[in-house]
Amino acid sequence: MARSFDDATRRNIAELCAAFTRLAPADAGPMLKRAAVAIALTEADDGVGTAFLLTRRSASLRSHRAQWALPGGRCDAGETQVQSALRELHEELGMALGERDVLGMLDDYPTRSGYLITPVVVWAGARAAITPNPDEVASVHRIGLDAIEDDDVFTFVTIPESTRRVIRFRLGGSHIHAPTAALIYQFREVLAGRNTRVADLEQPVFAWK
Repeated sequence: MARSFDDATRRNIAELCAAFTRLAPADAGPMLKRAAVAIALTEADDGVGTAFLLTRRSASLRSHRAQWALPGGRCDAGETQVQSALRELHEELGMALGERDVLGMLDDYPTRSGYLITPVVVWAGARAAITPNPDEVASVHRIGLDAIEDDDVFTFVTIPESTRRVIRFRLGGSHIHAPTAALIYQFREVLAGRNTRVADLEQPVFAWK
């Protein structure tokens, strides 16, 4: 069922994030580089429900080109994860939000490519202007929260290269993989009031570099 885009939904999601017990993964080593992404909540395409913003990365980027991603990137020296997520949101989508707009943080996710990603849940508002940076973003998509709450949109498969399960999120005719799929999956679980961990969910081999 779609969540109305209103103050009641904002309060409800903030309460769910506050009730979530955030943990750092036990195997996160000091060599991992800090990064942060924003789960930015705004109105859905229908103008009624709530959605989060998902981007398709530019094909000209050096790494992870043309892949689906939440807005975000590496933390600069001296930045907190929240500051980094807000800065990246502004650099990629032109959205100027502040720490007052942050609803909470989810678990850190360690990637095969050497990053420790912190998801930051942000209420972007209905009137937040979105101006994608063409150097980084090929397209921006509003994904309704009802689209991630269906039972069959997340699947788990095995690969010969790992003993861990690979998570996939089906979006239309595409499959989105970890880390993005894992972060979205945990957010879905938080919305359901569950403390589900995702650090052990695997990425496909093509994302290991």
